[in-house]
Amino acid sequence: MSDEVLVERRGAIQVITINRPEVKNALNAKVAEAIAAAVDELDASDDLRVGVLTGAGGTFSAGMDLKAFLRGESPAIEGRGLCGIAMTPPRKPLIGAAEGWALAGGFELLLACDLVVAARTARFGVPEVKRSLVARAGAALTLPRRVPFAIALELLLTGESITAVRAAEIGLVNRLTDEGGALKGALELAETIAKNGPLAIAATKQIARSSADWTMEQGWAKQAEITAPVFASADATEGATAFAEKRAPVWQGR
Repeated sequence: MSDEVLVERRGAIQVITINRPEVKNALNAKVAEAIAAAVDELDASDDLRVGVLTGAGGTFSAGMDLKAFLRGESPAIEGRGLCGIAMTPPRKPLIGAAEGWALAGGFELLLACDLVVAARTARFGVPEVKRSLVARAGAALTLPRRVPFAIALELLLTGESITAVRAAEIGLVNRLTDEGGALKGALELAETIAKNGPLAIAATKQIARSSADWTMEQGWAKQAEITAPVFASADATEGATAFAEKRAPVWQGR
């Protein structure tokens, strides 16, 4: 991994930290490649259940590194989008932990996460239209799916930022913390998720993320296809057995 992205394991949780505080964690090619490699490790590891993505120095990310852009760099990975997760998110849950600013590409990176924990003092925005640009790394596509359409358009067309408190009110933020507490809050949420059956978690995420593209008829058929192996798994048997025996389950991921 690049020194510009730090990756550590905390039990079953992988913590990915964008480590460029001197430039407000601006996104360049090295950051993109390192984040993509980290989420690949998250999905490949039997020991990791949940990922947490955050930024060092009190900022999530101020967006694309414009100096790197002028050198011909891009924070997008071919076929995978921004930092390798916008178009092809990991199979396992990814939680964004936001302090300070999450702007432009930084906000779009946060939108690529499944869940968001943010400090009340954090601010989010997609100011691209102010420079006659388009938020094409995910915001223009995903915001209308995450919040009411009129609110999504307001954010996209005005380019104005909003507070984390307002973001929570409209459903973009799952949990609010005091300043400096976003990572701790994200880890607590991740630990709650990680206690559950890993096969069930991955299947549930797949269905939830894909359902908007399916008709209801397709949805029932696709859901049956995705969930059949889960119900036939050793973990499903273990979950029922542990419940009957009044003990904590021991998951094997199979």
